[in-house]
Amino acid sequence: MIDKTTQNASTFVSQVDSAFLFIFGVALFFLFAITAVMVYYIYRYQKSKNPVATHIEGSTKLEIVWTVIPTILVLVMFSYGWSGWKNQREIPDDAMPVKAIARMWSFAFEYPNGMVTDTLIVPKDRPIKLDLVAQDVIHSMYIPAFRVKQDMVPGKKSNIWFESEREGKYEIFCAEYCGLRHSYMMSAVKVIPEGDFDKWMEENKALEDATGGTNKRLAGVSVLRKYGCNACHTVDGSKLVGPSYKGIIGSTRTVITDGQERQVVGDEDYIRRSIYEPNADIVKGFDKGLMLSYKDQVTEEELQHLIEYFKSLSE
Repeated sequence: MIDKTTQNASTFVSQVDSAFLFIFGVALFFLFAITAVMVYYIYRYQKSKNPVATHIEGSTKLEIVWTVIPTILVLVMFSYGWSGWKNQREIPDDAMPVKAIARMWSFAFEYPNGMVTDTLIVPKDRPIKLDLVAQDVIHSMYIPAFRVKQDMVPGKKSNIWFESEREGKYEIFCAEYCGLRHSYMMSAVKVIPEGDFDKWMEENKALEDATGGTNKRLAGVSVLRKYGCNACHTVDGSKLVGPSYKGIIGSTRTVITDGQERQVVGDEDYIRRSIYEPNADIVKGFDKGLMLSYKDQVTEEELQHLIEYFKSLSE
């Protein structure tokens, strides 16, 4: 369940919120003040009360007042923004690094030990540094409850950090329009006690090491989650951006290859080519160019896990 309470969700919350409330309060005050003055002068100097135009001399004191006060207010707003930006750019030396990988249309998180998940799980009261990587188009890592957001540009290094002071589960969004299923590009960050986090890391690493020989079906599911495949494909036969996994093994599919229709059988070679050369054979009825090659990412072992899992869906 997503935690809607943001108080103490991260160390940035109070600072960002106070800056927002100050700027909003100043804007609201002047909205009413200027509107009131306008209404007053419309009434005070309407034609029936002043049939003859009156020349009014300027006031040096008044001009100084309405120059100095706004300048001070703007400088205060700037100081709020500068201090907040400075704090978010000064990453603590002891922050735990996690690589956040964005692709159309999912997030994945790689931990220092090599484990990859589709949900960001972090310990409470420990600074976390997210190294942001976009693999296709511009994305944007946005965690509203933590008051952090940063664009993810392909080929450009960027990062953000945060430290959560409150346990819970918080939403992650992509805040940059990135294509057809941008609105579905969501994940979550789960904050747990540090002891539970260390235990979770050990348990999942052990499971990851064991799945290769004991439960290939579970390993296949893990690979799909790792690379965010479920953002575009389903296991129940329904249509998303890409074709469903259901019944893929042994089935015959109509594909477009070099502009020509042909029939292919869903075997190991077809699955390998679909992952490593996704635009070579496009299943009829789907668009070309939406999937990038995973040739340098999905290993042969992971590919075998996927094949075993797809076989279980065809049984």
